Amino acid sequence: MMDRFKCCVLVAGCAIIVLAVVVVEPVMVTFKATFIKDCKRIAAKDRRNSTYCVDVWSAFEKAYVGRDPCQVPPEAYDHLLSVAPPQPMRNRMLFWSGTKEVAHQVSVGCYQTLEDTMLGSVLDGKVWCGKKGRKSKTFTSGCPGWTECVNNPVRSFWSRASAEFAAVACGDAVVLLNGSRDTPFSPTSTFAKIEVQKFKPGKMKSLTVVLVTKDKVVANCENASLNKLKKQLKPGIKYICKEVTESKLIKCKKDHGKSCVVCW
Repeated sequence: MMDRFKCCVLVAGCAIIVLAVVVVEPVMVTFKATFIKDCKRIAAKDRRNSTYCVDVWSAFEKAYVGRDPCQVPPEAYDHLLSVAPPQPMRNRMLFWSGTKEVAHQVSVGCYQTLEDTMLGSVLDGKVWCGKKGRKSKTFTSGCPGWTECVNNPVRSFWSRASAEFAAVACGDAVVLLNGSRDTPFSPTSTFAKIEVQKFKPGKMKSLTVVLVTKDKVVANCENASLNKLKKQLKPGIKYICKEVTESKLIKCKKDHGKSCVVCW
């Protein structure tokens, strides 16, 4: 009876091990497959060659696979951004801080946010990391959170991609800031710490700040933080500020669709 009991335990243990393999492995395969599928969907518009997205994936995973997930600095993605750099839309580049949802509603068919670029679109909302010593493995769980360590794979990617997106901004650019906050131009935001620093006069002519307000208006164009933003812009980049309600923005976009009427 005892031998039969041991056998049952052994079989159950094997079942658990097999189940673990069946559950974990498809998650990793699916992340890669989804990445390449989404990449191909976007790359098809640019008539890229058949191996392009495989090359992009290879450059992507080299940034973090086999590394401590808290020791992946932004520059680890330098090669990836050279393989798949953002393709700027002159006079149509849209930045945001504290206004992601409305920014994406406004951008459809007319403006380009970072999340509308190929890499941004493929990786928006995704979580990934590697493990030290685990070669050729991408994990989508057990990864450090955004604030758990500064140099985690996800945060470092968005920092590096944000810098590249801002560096190629050209013509007249727009940023949507949250007018329902005391400090619309937050010094700790990605827009303040990274993107504004990368704007290049000569390429970029102007920056229009659209202060988006809800029912409760906290800030206006005279806000102290916006004066700091104006001073931080390099000489040669014109500063413009406008105030608009979120409801007006959304209604305008709904009324005009993809006709790209300026809604501020």
